[in-house]
Amino acid sequence: MSRKPSIAEIGAFLGHLKATREQDADSGPLLAEKANILERIAEANPDDLDAAQIAREARAAADRAQRNNG
Repeated sequence: MSRKPSIAEIGAFLGHLKATREQDADSGPLLAEKANILERIAEANPDDLDAAQIAREARAAADRAQRNNG
């Protein structure tokens, strides 16, 4: 089982989010990073069905972005 994301990892993600928005950069890598964080949160909280659903939706969005940009 993977560990929960740390505050530093979430902070780094938020920094990447800000930079992506300011530079109008490709959001694909950001979507993948978001999905990874949400999947780790869901894995750390196996009884939270909402977390699991949100993680699945985030992964699907990241996969679609990768296919569209790849």
